[in-house]
Amino acid sequence: TKLPGRVLCPPLSLCVCPPPGSQLPCFHGSSTIRNLKERFHMSMTEEQLQLLIEQLVDGSVRSITTKLYDGFQYLTNGIM
Repeated sequence: TKLPGRVLCPPLSLCVCPPPGSQLPCFHGSSTIRNLKERFHMSMTEEQLQLLIEQLVDGSVRSITTKLYDGFQYLTNGIM
């Protein structure tokens, strides 16, 4: 199964590329765009990425910080 988010990497990368000579502080250095592209894990196969996603979700489900944040969201915004 093709992961739909991967299709968005090239157009998103183009959208956030700063114009030449940009003085926006968030784009100083080359790491901003590189870090964005790395989040899509384009060098991984679909199977490898699926496994990584499952591991990340599984880790979040068991995380105390996730539970605390979910509780905060529930109390402040009614989001469960």
